[in-house]
Amino acid sequence: MVALPVATLAREGLSRGLGELGRALVHPVARAAILLTLQTALVMAAVNAVMGTLIAYVLVRYRFPGRKLLDVLIDLPFAIPTLVTGMMIVTLLGPHAALGQLFEAAGFRVVYAPPAILLALLFVTLPLVVRTVQPVLHELDGADEEAAYTLGASEWTTFRRVTLPAIAPAVVSGALQSFARALGEFGSVVVVAGNIPRRTLTAAVHVFGEVESGDVHAASAMSLVLVTISFCVVLVVSARQRGAHG
Repeated sequence: MVALPVATLAREGLSRGLGELGRALVHPVARAAILLTLQTALVMAAVNAVMGTLIAYVLVRYRFPGRKLLDVLIDLPFAIPTLVTGMMIVTLLGPHAALGQLFEAAGFRVVYAPPAILLALLFVTLPLVVRTVQPVLHELDGADEEAAYTLGASEWTTFRRVTLPAIAPAVVSGALQSFARALGEFGSVVVVAGNIPRRTLTAAVHVFGEVESGDVHAASAMSLVLVTISFCVVLVVSARQRGAHG
């Protein structure tokens, strides 16, 4: 179920040789799509690493009204169809929405521009970091944190010097997983990006456009690049997890 489709994609992408594969990828539209995808995925992964870690820390270390509801809401992006995610962003920040018009008046366009792509990726991948870090925080021995408090360390200092080094491998793994997930995101992005070649066209949407136009080879070439990057990221995550458990 996994190996056969990947092998077929590789065969199609390489069917005309490496030269044709390279030419398909260096086409200005394809190159811009890859760069935009990598840039937004990297920024998203960095933001998610910070926000996801903080959310996981709050859920594990604090008790407050609505905590269980927040814990449930974290998984909501996994349940909502990605097309609906895109529609929510357009409804909230689109050019016809009050908030969107406010941003437009300030000279900052969100929807149909790269910021909307980033927002969509943040929404659909946030649970990956939170759910990776959360169990590690649960398993941490609180004695070290209590010792730091006893010695006069502030909560921020304790988190930075004691807790963060212990959960850092989980944070990195969650961020890498969200990066790999973002590379192929289509449903939410196709709604919010505007899909303007060389400006807001991502790699996944570019693949769809090439398939629609009948250029299966160009679509396969781009898909092969995305699969290769994602596979390398998965290998790194797997190696880190084995090292942590080892």
